[in-house]
Amino acid sequence: MKHRIINWSTVIVALIILAASVLYTRQLIAEQVENRRPPQAIQPQRPDVAVLTVAGATYSARIQGYGETKTHYSLTLTAQTSGQVIDQSTQLESGCQVKKGDVLIQLEDSDYQSAVADAKSDLASARLSLLEEQREANQAQAEWRASGLSGEPDSDLVLHEPQLEAAKAAVAKAEAALVSAEKELSRTKITSPFDAIVVERLTTPGSYLQAGTAVATLYSTDMIEVAVPLSTRDWKNLPDSTTLIGSSWPVQLKGVEDSQKWSGRVLRAAQHVDSTSRQRTLIVAVDSPLDQVPPLLPGTFVEVAMSGSEVHDVWKLPNSALSQRGEIWYVTENNILARFSTEPLFSNESSIYINVPKELTQSSVKIVVHPLSSYLPGMNVQPVVGDENA
Repeated sequence: MKHRIINWSTVIVALIILAASVLYTRQLIAEQVENRRPPQAIQPQRPDVAVLTVAGATYSARIQGYGETKTHYSLTLTAQTSGQVIDQSTQLESGCQVKKGDVLIQLEDSDYQSAVADAKSDLASARLSLLEEQREANQAQAEWRASGLSGEPDSDLVLHEPQLEAAKAAVAKAEAALVSAEKELSRTKITSPFDAIVVERLTTPGSYLQAGTAVATLYSTDMIEVAVPLSTRDWKNLPDSTTLIGSSWPVQLKGVEDSQKWSGRVLRAAQHVDSTSRQRTLIVAVDSPLDQVPPLLPGTFVEVAMSGSEVHDVWKLPNSALSQRGEIWYVTENNILARFSTEPLFSNESSIYINVPKELTQSSVKIVVHPLSSYLPGMNVQPVVGDENA
């Protein structure tokens, strides 16, 4: 029995050794086969980049700026003479519109009427005195000729010449006094000097006004003006001032808060650069602002936009194509990344417009739409045509 157990143990050990030998041999064979295979070439990594194919074209510059609407004229209306308010127009209230020449306030004028009557009386007396002096002068000249004396009299008084000049001066003085009295009388009617809206009323019926007392604040309604500061780059993209003003260059205005739109024109251009902002101002105008639909009110903050001069050999690119460093990346014909620095000529909400570099003017170019900070010049890439509006 013991002899059989020993024999089976020997058999088991032999089988284990044999299995191990087979496995070892197969491993050696597999390694030799693997070593005979040629090494696989490592493919270089070529990341995909979204590109947009562009070519130089001609575009009209688009100029944008912001400003606040202001009236053409703003006036604090004052009394030019003294008196009590005996009548006041119902239109003299904030928000009401008045026409040029409308009587807004009537002052008590009896004293001024009396002054005009006195001036007319004085003028009549002066004219009568002048007629009497003219008759005296004519009679004196006739008597001098009848006397047979030769030459001129020893004194101008003989021919009444000084008396006549004094009478003429008295008439002129009386006429001036009448004009002054009538002007003072006319000033008892306080009128609007232009078509306007009443911003504020500062007086009431029955109050007594001194000359110089403020009675109302008026804003003219003939036009609205907007002062728009523009950079040197913007001015370069505009025609000269003579063309801008002489042709009433069209302008579009849009309310910042409500996006309402109005049409205007270039009115004038400042002839100096602001010492603080280093910008030059363009003034645009909207005629008859209250007749617009909707009305354009003073104090509205607006965005101003206008077309500029035509610019040739320009690329139109999405805003995203300009990197934070002010660089444009593009892909060469060999699918190599390259770049150049630039500054947009002008821009809008979605696009920038730049000059085409001289070395790239003869062909269309693949522009990288979304450049990354990890890009390096000379990098191999795989261009993928993207959406122009991406």
